[in-house]
Amino acid sequence: MAEAHRIGSEQEALEAARRIAEEIRPTSGDRDRDRRLPFEEIEWFSQSGLWGITVPKEYGGAGVSTPVFSEVVAIISEADASLGQIPQNHYANVEEIRLVGTEAQKAFFFDRILKGERLGNAAVERGKTVLENQTKLVPDGDGYLLSGEKYYSTGALFAHWVPVRVTDLEGNRVVAIVNRRSEGLTVIDDWSSFGQRTTASGTVVLRDVRVSKDQILSSYLAYRKPTTRGPFSQIIHVAIDVGIARAAINETVQFVKKRSRPWIDANVESASEDPLTVYQIGELHYRLHAAESLMERAALKVDQAAAALDEPTVTAAALAVAEAKIGATDIAILATNKLFELSGSQSTLEKYQLDRHWRNARVHTLHDPVRWKYHAIGNYYLNAIAPPRHAWL
Repeated sequence: MAEAHRIGSEQEALEAARRIAEEIRPTSGDRDRDRRLPFEEIEWFSQSGLWGITVPKEYGGAGVSTPVFSEVVAIISEADASLGQIPQNHYANVEEIRLVGTEAQKAFFFDRILKGERLGNAAVERGKTVLENQTKLVPDGDGYLLSGEKYYSTGALFAHWVPVRVTDLEGNRVVAIVNRRSEGLTVIDDWSSFGQRTTASGTVVLRDVRVSKDQILSSYLAYRKPTTRGPFSQIIHVAIDVGIARAAINETVQFVKKRSRPWIDANVESASEDPLTVYQIGELHYRLHAAESLMERAALKVDQAAAALDEPTVTAAALAVAEAKIGATDIAILATNKLFELSGSQSTLEKYQLDRHWRNARVHTLHDPVRWKYHAIGNYYLNAIAPPRHAWL
């Protein structure tokens, strides 16, 4: 594999994102319809250098700000929401390595990532809660053997390394970063959701996979004290939903202009002159811009926390990201519903492939329920209780 381009500035990162978006947008509907997994597109994406933009500057990366990073994710997600989500766990794991990795782990993995290698995900198991863990990490000689099954493993099928979340013998949550080609590791493409169809969020099976000690990341350390691990992970989901909303609103505007018919009682020549449609297009843009502003505000809070990690700054970041997630979820659901309401019956025809936006919004916004964002915000302002420390807040 040729080494990836190394992005050197925030402006270059934004330009690369816009270029990749233009390349993937024309075929996003066909990929969704046929459920064609984007192996080739993932290579373009990671070879562009965009998967390495959060690597810190001292390790050779661009170390872009969170506002720029979240905008990059939104740009890609607007073009193809599945491609926007696939690297979510990659970026979250890069942040975790930055926060709690040893110097040797940082040097090794950041170098690999800048060269174009990708991190996947194997975290969730089928159980009563997302934190239940039956996967076993058993000492074996100078290393370990890893066995278990993981689900919702977004990105694993396209990855070079699969971070597997597991509980060690001391009861600590750790991550074993396993080479994708390891003997005993199998990734099964069994993701069957009606939305986000090409994320390949399937199953990872582990059968006595050898893991060395230097592949074990002390993940629990990112939650024992205030860090940006949770807010940073969450703002990526905010950006994906903002991207979906942008795509739906753009599709609505174009369809109303070019294809929709005005309602008979409007007494106008074109659908774009219908006063009630004009009103609702205005409302959609207002709500989108509000969500974008909440995302930018939250991203700034994440950077402020990263610069001075303590309880107040991390709490402020978590609350701001929770508010942004509410705003992004609301506009994604609203915009993808209004797409059909304002465009009319013709917009539901299969040939236009517009239903993918609604399906993507409906599925992706289920990630980390908004009702608990409201709870976290209210619990802080009413009872002075800080949000819990985990990857979902």
